[in-house]
Amino acid sequence: MLRLVENHSLPRTAAFFDLDKTVIAKSSTLTFSKSFYQGGLISRRAALRTAYIQFVFLVGGADHDQMERMREYLSALCKGWNVSQVKQLVAETLHDLIDPIIYDEAASLIEEHHAAGRDVVIVSTSGVEVVEPIGEMLGADRVVATRMVVGDDGCFTGEVEYYAYGPTKAEAIRELAESEGYDLSRCYAYSDSATDVPMLESVGHPYAVNPDRALRREATARDWPVLVFNRPVRLKQRLPEFRMPPRPTLLAAAAVGAAVATAGLVWYASRRRQANRIGHFVQI
Repeated sequence: MLRLVENHSLPRTAAFFDLDKTVIAKSSTLTFSKSFYQGGLISRRAALRTAYIQFVFLVGGADHDQMERMREYLSALCKGWNVSQVKQLVAETLHDLIDPIIYDEAASLIEEHHAAGRDVVIVSTSGVEVVEPIGEMLGADRVVATRMVVGDDGCFTGEVEYYAYGPTKAEAIRELAESEGYDLSRCYAYSDSATDVPMLESVGHPYAVNPDRALRREATARDWPVLVFNRPVRLKQRLPEFRMPPRPTLLAAAAVGAAVATAGLVWYASRRRQANRIGHFVQI
């Protein structure tokens, strides 16, 4: 594991972590699809599609166009969902669903950064209501995540207030650096996706973690280190005295994330089926 030592006489620094497939082994939003199905927010058909989408995401990830379609589809899917109900569903299942898929290597790295005197920031496209409690579990100092608009009736409007994706992640990091006094040339960043290249190149120490093919090519070209995380472990096993926070904080955007990820990858799956049919006819 990396040895990370901070010189406290220098300006403050931070380590910025993407969440899905970097700190945890799956998509944080797609992981809650079963909870949303059991709570009546999505249909059985949508739940089955989500399971397939999770598989596709784990195998190949999602590029920019797929992520955009995910955002549009899932924003529409979660329109009208009651935020209080979403909070309750996420709160009830957060520990059971997320705790088992946290990478041991990522948890150790977070501990090392803290020991070296660095802040730890989770920067994720998933909804803030799901990212914040995960950040609490991991001891992160702050999070940057997608925020959805909530209407006067307490339900999602289907509109996105802030989308933490691609260049906007890098912008958020620069804003944090200015407000918190971070020296970005001495900061660290970790991600699995080529869509996070702007975030990675904004710091002095970028790392590709379980990179998709596009990011692996980029890392090779730029001589960025590549890390492989493959040991999910429960926090209870690492920290015997670990307790879940007594109450969930801001747990609404899980719906959006789940929705956003589900949708785009549903589109991706349909494209795959269409391509397979075309290939079959060509062979004939």
